[in-house]
Amino acid sequence: MSGHEFQSWFPDSGHIDYDDASTNITETTLDEMRSIAARYPQARSALLPMLHLVQSVDGRVSPAGVQACADILGITTAQVSGVATFYTMYRRRPGGRNHVGVCTTALCAVMGGDQLLDRVSHRLGIHEGETTADGAISLERLECNAACDFAPVMMVNWEFFDNMDPAKVDELLDALSSGQSVQSPRGATITSWQEAERVLAGFPDGRADEGPAAGEASLLGLKVAREHGWHAPDVPPPVPASGEAAATEGSAVPGGAK
Repeated sequence: MSGHEFQSWFPDSGHIDYDDASTNITETTLDEMRSIAARYPQARSALLPMLHLVQSVDGRVSPAGVQACADILGITTAQVSGVATFYTMYRRRPGGRNHVGVCTTALCAVMGGDQLLDRVSHRLGIHEGETTADGAISLERLECNAACDFAPVMMVNWEFFDNMDPAKVDELLDALSSGQSVQSPRGATITSWQEAERVLAGFPDGRADEGPAAGEASLLGLKVAREHGWHAPDVPPPVPASGEAAATEGSAVPGGAK
């Protein structure tokens, strides 16, 4: 052994808990699953959002949810389980009302991500992959969140929390634990993980425009470029679709009549 072997952070992600047969799936849920499947030319392409819908109802990928997906899509339960246990966004077992994730990949690690994960674990009294006894918060170590310009980052129910430090971690956890309203600096007000899962299933909650569209760090390059006189080039008008349109709108066509 060289000491440099690959280490997985997900060695115990596990299988779906088939011992827990409980479910909140109703006929309304099944109708919504069918409506998701109808969005796609190939129905089986709907499996990912359908699994998010299952989680929004059952708080996990339940055995009943696996069976429902298989029945509606005309695939096997083994195929559904294979997808549900491949992606880490799908829970095998129930979690908390709020799902806290800490990024420890590359730049976030350099900027203190591992220390933040330890801080959250210590404050909550749980390890990654666990949920507090009151069911309020689950903890996960996250892979890259594509937010390196705000490192180190955390997420709550898939909403970003940027430039985190131990003091900000304490403030965030206190607010979540006490049920206070929490606003993402670049997103919506935090609701619950299950409500967020419903949005991922493709059922908007009307809050997509809450918060800024992009953070200051993401726009810094554009700001500097503009300060140095850069302007977006003119975009040429579209080419007309028909010969008749080209004749009447000749100036819009390269080489057209003036």
